[in-house]
Amino acid sequence: MHFFFYFYFRYYRSGIEMIRMANVYYDEGSLENAYVLYIKFMTLFLEKIRKHPDFLTVPVEVKARNQAKLREVLPKAEKLKQQLLEQYKDDYRRYLNEVKNLELERKKKESIATRDVGEDIPSKQTSTTGGKGFPPASLCLPAGSVRMPDRLDDITYPDPDLAPAKPTAPLPSAPPPSAPSDPRIAIPAIDRSTKPFTDSNDRFDSGSLRAVIVPGKVMTLFQAMAQSNTFKNIETCGILAGKLEQNELIVTHMIIPKQRGTSDSCTTTNEEEIFDYQDQLSLITLGWIHTHPTQTAFLSSVDLHTHCPYQLLLPEAVAVVCAPRYGDAGFFALTPDHGLKFIASCRKTGFHPHPTEPPLFEKADHVRVDQSSPLEVVDLRDK
Repeated sequence: MHFFFYFYFRYYRSGIEMIRMANVYYDEGSLENAYVLYIKFMTLFLEKIRKHPDFLTVPVEVKARNQAKLREVLPKAEKLKQQLLEQYKDDYRRYLNEVKNLELERKKKESIATRDVGEDIPSKQTSTTGGKGFPPASLCLPAGSVRMPDRLDDITYPDPDLAPAKPTAPLPSAPPPSAPSDPRIAIPAIDRSTKPFTDSNDRFDSGSLRAVIVPGKVMTLFQAMAQSNTFKNIETCGILAGKLEQNELIVTHMIIPKQRGTSDSCTTTNEEEIFDYQDQLSLITLGWIHTHPTQTAFLSSVDLHTHCPYQLLLPEAVAVVCAPRYGDAGFFALTPDHGLKFIASCRKTGFHPHPTEPPLFEKADHVRVDQSSPLEVVDLRDK
């Protein structure tokens, strides 16, 4: 299967969908993720895009729409930046207060422990003399060696709350607040209940993939729509689109575009119709689907090149392959640590051999099939 891969799709379409995801994150309160995407969008179209050799080929109306979107995003990102800074300051103030309170608690416990030690000393002395309160004979000093004070007022008593000082060794300074000496007292964790939402599945920072939810009826409906082509040994292709919700990517639409197919390839035509439809509903491109009329479910060399721009645009993008002859279907993606970079740098076209080790693609384990999820099918072939 062979899809288009050109400058507009690679950059300007990615920018549009980047903003759509950022807006969803913003509306859901995931402010950090929203800010990251806004910054990426501005960096791409304010700094990088003009240096691209194909920039001059971009239609004027596309550039105008992009500039309008930049004017919309700039103040929003600046406001979001201030919100995040205030939130981080609040987090840090709470952290310092908790550290201070823990340090006071530590000192209080140390003081109590020191006093208890001082109170235990007389009882220990008593126990060594058989309970009579007199020192043993071996410790008695010779007569006349001790001079009694003239007045009782001159007698001083040690303060039991103070540990005995050693003049030759200075007292240790108190440990810093960030490292209490009592190992039982832990450094407080920042309360993140009011912090901007950041999920561990966030792709932009953690490197993990968000889940892609695929309705269970996708494969059945698609193969039914492709049946006439399958009988003729012709491939059929479609676009999987949807939305971002609670940090999950949900396939809601399957779009069948105008296309030309052969026994081992499929090429879309009139791609503008796909863009127009997705723009009307603010849909995000989540992947693509196609048939192998006579082969098993896998990604051919052409399929790998077809899928590459999808995964460069969205790391979670999935390639669905249906093999009706074998009653099989599979969800695939390029391996992120090797396959994606390798195919992106490969300049060969058509069917050509690739090394099989390390693997260039793998099963997309981040895909979850939901039998109850709704799906809207849009067939643009007859329009």
